[in-house]
Amino acid sequence: MKNIISCEFNMDTGCVELRLGDSTMISINCTAAENEVADNRFERSELDWLIYNDPKAYANLILNWEPEKYLKAVTVYRPFER
Repeated sequence: MKNIISCEFNMDTGCVELRLGDSTMISINCTAAENEVADNRFERSELDWLIYNDPKAYANLILNWEPEKYLKAVTVYRPFER
């Protein structure tokens, strides 16, 4: 990945926006990305946590095509119990 100058989640557009060192701007549509890789609410919540808490790590996952690998490593499936 090129030199990232800034990276933040824009709640109005639902996108993670990056500005690179060469003045390039990239906008990642988080809803579209989640629809492609997340199969259930547990995986979506893991990606949502990254979006709000570490948007740079989220952007790196999406741009390097590694979200499935990340989700397999961190997702904990907890079924509802009565």
